[in-house]
Amino acid sequence: MFPVVFMSWAEYHSSLQETLVKLSQEKLLKIMNMVKNKEVSVEGALHLAQKEVYAEKDSQDLLTGSQFNFIIYKYKHYRWQKRILQIDFNTRTIFNIEKGIIKKQFPFSQVKACEDTERRRFSIVFHGRQDYELEAVSLDDKRKITYLLSRVIQSNSYKRPAESCSGRPAECEVIHEGLLDLQQNTLTSTEWVKYLVQLREGELTLYCIGLGGKNKTADPVTNTINLAGGNVSVSKENGCSTFSVQTKEHNYLFRIPFTVQNNRTEDVSKLQNEWVSLIERYCQLCKGASLPQEGSQGCTSSEADYEDFTVPLNEQKEEAFHFAVSSATTCVNKSSGPQTKPAEGEAAPASPSLPISKAEVPPAPPVFLQPCSLSPSTKRTKAFHWDVVPCDKIQKSVWGSCDPCKKKIDVSRLCDQFQIQDMAAFSGSEPSVNQHIMLDRKVAHNFNIFLKSFRIKPSELKEKLYIIHEESGGLTDEQITALRRYMPTPKDAERYQAFKGSSSELHVVDQFMLEMCKIPHLGQRLDLLLTVRELPVSMRDLEPLINQKIQASKQLQSSQKFVAVLEYVLAIGNHLNEKAGKEKAKGFRLSSLTKLPLLRGKERTFTLLHALVEQIFLHEPDLAKFSQELTEFEAVPDASMKGLCAEVDVLKKELENIIQWRRLLKPKTIKATPQESQFCKELKDLIQKYEGDLSQLSKRCDEMKKLYSNILVKFGEPQDLDSQELFGWVSSFISEFRKACAEVAP
Repeated sequence: MFPVVFMSWAEYHSSLQETLVKLSQEKLLKIMNMVKNKEVSVEGALHLAQKEVYAEKDSQDLLTGSQFNFIIYKYKHYRWQKRILQIDFNTRTIFNIEKGIIKKQFPFSQVKACEDTERRRFSIVFHGRQDYELEAVSLDDKRKITYLLSRVIQSNSYKRPAESCSGRPAECEVIHEGLLDLQQNTLTSTEWVKYLVQLREGELTLYCIGLGGKNKTADPVTNTINLAGGNVSVSKENGCSTFSVQTKEHNYLFRIPFTVQNNRTEDVSKLQNEWVSLIERYCQLCKGASLPQEGSQGCTSSEADYEDFTVPLNEQKEEAFHFAVSSATTCVNKSSGPQTKPAEGEAAPASPSLPISKAEVPPAPPVFLQPCSLSPSTKRTKAFHWDVVPCDKIQKSVWGSCDPCKKKIDVSRLCDQFQIQDMAAFSGSEPSVNQHIMLDRKVAHNFNIFLKSFRIKPSELKEKLYIIHEESGGLTDEQITALRRYMPTPKDAERYQAFKGSSSELHVVDQFMLEMCKIPHLGQRLDLLLTVRELPVSMRDLEPLINQKIQASKQLQSSQKFVAVLEYVLAIGNHLNEKAGKEKAKGFRLSSLTKLPLLRGKERTFTLLHALVEQIFLHEPDLAKFSQELTEFEAVPDASMKGLCAEVDVLKKELENIIQWRRLLKPKTIKATPQESQFCKELKDLIQKYEGDLSQLSKRCDEMKKLYSNILVKFGEPQDLDSQELFGWVSSFISEFRKACAEVAP
C-alpha cells in the first residue's frame, strides 16, 4: 500500500478541538446534538464545524466591505487569461479589469444567476448577455465570489431598500435547513452522500459533510443551486423519503435520512413535504422576480459589443492540442471504430461531480489514442500545421515553379530539434485502450492529452515543486497552471487512497493522480510557484501605468492655459444661453467639452468648437498651444485609476498568500532536506524583495489617488468619477481642438 500523506488521528482531533473553539455556544451544542442523535459522524461534525467557521469569517470579511477584488481566469484563444473581477456595492456594478483597464462593466440589475460548476469554475448568467464562464484561483475565492453574487441576485429579486442604501452586501437569513442525502454517481457505483442543505431567498446551498474520515484535510465541499434564474423546479420521487430539484442542466436527487429522531415513515414523509413545499414556494417567487428589470433594457445590443467568454472546450494548451492531433491522425484514419474519432464534445471540461445531468447518456469507457506502430529506427517529429494553398491556385502562383527537392536540408539537425520523445518510456508499454481508469472519464481524457506533452515522470513531480524558477529546472508556468486545473478532488483522494495494488499496474493518468494525492498541500505549492513568478511581472507592468497617471494629474493640475481655454468656453456658452433665454452658468462639467463639435452653425461644417478656435486666435493665439502643457493626454488613456487600484489591492493579497503558504510549507522538523532548506531560503529572500517593491508601488498608488482627488475638486467633478472618463474627455478635446485649428487657420 502506498504511503499517502494524511493527517494523523492525534492531529485530526487537535484540528477538531481548534475548530470547535471558534464556534458560538449555540452552534457548538447544535453540532454535538447531531453527533449524539447519530445524524452525523465525528468526521462529519468536523466538516460541519469548518463550514460554520467559514460562514462566520465570510460574514465578518464580506459584510463589512463594499468593494471586492478577485483574480479570475477566462478561457480565450486557447489560453487562460488572467483578469480581475471587481464587485462594487457602492456603484452596484461588476467590473472586468485587465492590467488596469476596465474591459467590461455590468450593473447588478443585469445579473440573473450564478451557476456553480466543478472544481474552481463558475458561471455568471446575465439578462440578455452572453454568460461569463470563469475560474477562481482557489476554492476559498470561489466560495466568496458566489456568496457575494448570491447577495447581488437576491437584492435584484427582493429589492431590499436597506441594502441599496448601505453600499454593502446584505446578509440573508436561513429560511430552512437540515441534513439530506444527495445521490452521486461514479463510474462504478451510485452512492448517497450526506449534506447540510440550507434554503435562503433565491438559493439552495449544499455543504458536503459526508466524505468520511479518509480525507480530513480537505476544505468543506459546497455547491449552490440558484433559484433566482426562474428555471428551477422541485418534485417528489417514488417513496416517501426522496425528492428531486431540477435545474436547466442538472437533476439533484435528495433523500431524507432515517435518524434517531426521524425513525418512522410518517416523520420522514412530513419532512419530505416540508422541503418540497418550501422550495416550490421560493421557486415560484423567483420566477416572478427573474424578469429583466427596467434598468437592464439597454442590454440588447449585438454580441460583438461584448467580450467573448467562451466555454473552455478542453484543458490542454494549443501546443498540446496540435501534438495530440498530429501523433494520432494516422491511427484515427486507419481505425474502423467510431469511438476513436475525437469529437468536440469529448474535449469538454468535466461535468460537476455533484449533480446528475438529466440528458446524460451512459458514457463509453475512456478512449486514449494509440501511437502508430513505427520501426525502432524511425523517429517521429512534431507536425508543422501550416495553411495549404488550394490545388486550383498552385499553377498561377509561385508554387507552380517550385521544386523543393532542389533544396538541401540538414535532416539530422531537424530530427534532433523536433523529434517527439516517447512519453510512455518511463511506464513500460503503452496501456491498452480499454484499460480501466479510476479518474472521472472527461477529466481523465483531458488530463491524458496534457500528459502527452508533460516530459516528467510521476516520481519526479514532488522534486520539481521545490524549484522556484523555470530556468533552474522547475516546471513551466503552463505546466503549473494545468496541474492546478487537474488537482485531485476530495472524492479523488478518497478513491486513490483505497487503491492497494502496485502503481505500475495503473494507467499513466492514474499514476500521476496517485502521485499528486501523495504530495501534502499540493494546491498551495502550485499556487505558491505561480504567484511567486507572476507577482514581479505584474508589479513591473503596473509601475509605468501608475506613473503615467501621476504625470497626467500633475500636468492637468498645473496647466494655466487649459483653464484659460475653459474660461473661453464658459464665456461663449453663457452668451449663447443668455440669448436663448437660459440662465448663465458659473461652471460646467468637463464632459461638456465633447459636445462642442456637435453644435453646428448655419454652415454645416462650422461648429461651436470652430467658434472657440476663432475667438482664441483673435484674442489670445498663444492659448491655441495649450496641449503642449498636456503631453500625457496625446493618446486616449486605457488604464483607469479604479482598475489600477484594484490591481495593487490584489497584489497585496497575493503577497499575503505567499507569506501564509511559506509558513504552511516550512519544514516542521529540524532535519530538513537540503532541497527543502534551499527552497525556504530562496522563498524568504524573494518575499523580502517583493515586500519592498510592493511598498514602493503602494506609495505611488496612494500618490496617484491623492493627485486625482485634487483634480476632481479643482474642476468640480464628483469624487466617484473614474479617471478613464475624465482623462478621455480631455484627450478627445485636445484631438478635436487640433483638427479645428487646422481648419480655421488662414
